[in-house]
Amino acid sequence: MFEKILIANRGEIACRVIKSAKKMGIKTVAIYSDADEDAMHVQMADEAVHIGPPPATQSYLLGDRIIEVCKEVGAEAVHPGYGFLSENAAFCKALELAGIVFIGPPPGAIEAMGDKIESKKFALEAKVSTVPGHMGVIEDANEAVEVARDIGFPVMIKASAGGGGKGMRIAWDEAEAAEGFERAKSEAKSSFGDDRCFIEKFVVGPRHIEIQVLADKHGNAIYLNERECSIQRRNQKVIEEAPSAFLDPATRKAMGEQAVALAKAVGYHSAGTVEFIVDKDKNFYFLEMNTRLQVEHPVTELITGVDLVEQMIHIAYGEPLAMAQEDVKINGWAVEARIYAEDPLRNFLPSIGRLVDYRPPLEGTADGLTVRNDTGVEAGSEITMFYDPMIAKLCTHGPDRISAIDHMSRALDAFIIDGIEHNIPFLTALMEHQKWRSGDITTGFIAEEYPDGFEGGQWDAETELALACVATSMELVMHDRLHRFKDKRKLDSMQMHEHWIAVFDKHKRIPIRYRGGNPTTPIDMDLALPDGHVTSVLSDWAPGWKLWCGVIGGKELIVQVRRGLNSYILIHKGVKQEIKVMRPHVAELDAILPKRIPPDTSNLLLCPMPGLVVSIAVKEGQKVQAGEALATVEAMKMENVLRAERDLVVSEILVSAGDSLAVDTVMMEFASANSDAA
Repeated sequence: MFEKILIANRGEIACRVIKSAKKMGIKTVAIYSDADEDAMHVQMADEAVHIGPPPATQSYLLGDRIIEVCKEVGAEAVHPGYGFLSENAAFCKALELAGIVFIGPPPGAIEAMGDKIESKKFALEAKVSTVPGHMGVIEDANEAVEVARDIGFPVMIKASAGGGGKGMRIAWDEAEAAEGFERAKSEAKSSFGDDRCFIEKFVVGPRHIEIQVLADKHGNAIYLNERECSIQRRNQKVIEEAPSAFLDPATRKAMGEQAVALAKAVGYHSAGTVEFIVDKDKNFYFLEMNTRLQVEHPVTELITGVDLVEQMIHIAYGEPLAMAQEDVKINGWAVEARIYAEDPLRNFLPSIGRLVDYRPPLEGTADGLTVRNDTGVEAGSEITMFYDPMIAKLCTHGPDRISAIDHMSRALDAFIIDGIEHNIPFLTALMEHQKWRSGDITTGFIAEEYPDGFEGGQWDAETELALACVATSMELVMHDRLHRFKDKRKLDSMQMHEHWIAVFDKHKRIPIRYRGGNPTTPIDMDLALPDGHVTSVLSDWAPGWKLWCGVIGGKELIVQVRRGLNSYILIHKGVKQEIKVMRPHVAELDAILPKRIPPDTSNLLLCPMPGLVVSIAVKEGQKVQAGEALATVEAMKMENVLRAERDLVVSEILVSAGDSLAVDTVMMEFASANSDAA
């Protein structure tokens, strides 16, 4: 077996590979850029070597430099993780020439599957089901219309070298086919330097289901069942699960056998994934093959018990597969939620900064339920603009789908992240969505269910009552504690006031009565609800704790707590709300206090995220119409176009291309399009 391997990656996937390597007794070498000097993967590895400045093009994408490092430290093999150089055939060939093993597939397989047109042809020859379409290169918009007409609308226009949703358009008629082809061709050229496009039938209401394969260098190949990745936003996966609630054993077997046939036909070895689109009648069509470890591989590991990274290393070393197809089972259900540094309430704009507090839920298995958290950060880590915004991949496993989903919901409620914005509120809301819970999903789920974006979750009346009790219980503990400090001679709890009002930030008022019990830690008290019903409240919460875990009326509850100004900010099920708990006469006075009105920023363009100004699209004095581009800001490898919300006149531009901006930096000032100043 290898004695030392280098991980040519960063973040959570580098940490993930290091864990398996250490379990196998293999020494590991990390590489890092200036931005990652104190990163977790650097701390975990046996050795770490500086590779260059923060931009990936000057560090993690420098194949020649990585090979030099391998020689310097004596690394016999390289694991690429995913992204960066993981599907770079030239890098694989260079490693081979240097006598270094690539822990992945052969370069020929990467090349064959990396081109969408060529991979479709390969799949056809291997008798894999493919989407009806025209695999040849299309020269112009007129030919695109003719091809689309022959296939039958709707059609999907795709860039041959595309990925991540770029160079991709859906056309429902001839006009959209012509326009979509021109746009896809232009976008493909600017994104990939390759403007070749092809057209295939667009499957209405599709599900995205992929098959995990393992193949060795001795001609053996198996499939490790499927993952469903239909919950996507802008063609980027958000939630994955294994197995799929949609497949039956016969369809699973047919898809698995075709995936294996393709792997064998292309001479594949290592772990790989064959992706399919599946229609409502369980007809499945080849989409592409990812010749690397997938982001969502943990859910497959959880239901099969197979360590995919370990298998990749054994295969790269030349060992035959230690398992046959009949050894692969399905044990329970697993769900993965991708936690990103982005603000779901601001159209998922990237969020960067320091993780002031980072406390994931406790990993491990208890009562048949498992929590796994693949991450590459810790409290104090910096989320920068240079790399992918993924913070962690939270996974749960249970005996069935609903138990795994419910456990995910609880784990998300317990996941503490402070210092930046993140998408946990959105993920938590998804876990409660009835269509997701029922399994009635397609790749259009998020676009259809959240057409205007995510505007936050909602608490039902029962949850509001429970959270009013949570806030009241904390206020009683604080009240009792305060009076104990005032009178140190008092050994027993003071006589607590009976009547309280829980005032929600949207002016909802819920009267709560204290009916006795212990208002200290551990909390064990009885509270009366507005209808007179008395409920018990049990918790070990203590002042300063950010998690309130307990039982209200016999039901378990996990709530995140932050202190506001004479209030409690509670976060639960994707909803964040401020609650004040006051005596009735104080609540009456609070209701008539003047409210602070936020400043009017309608005449300003504020930078919505920390980032780099790529370009300014307007000039001072220019009239702009609603929807017109004003500027482009880049953050986390994504360019974000900022547009005018209404007709305006640009009165002053305060930033320039190349400036690094903090969130809410004023970029421009405007005057009304109808003002005299215009």
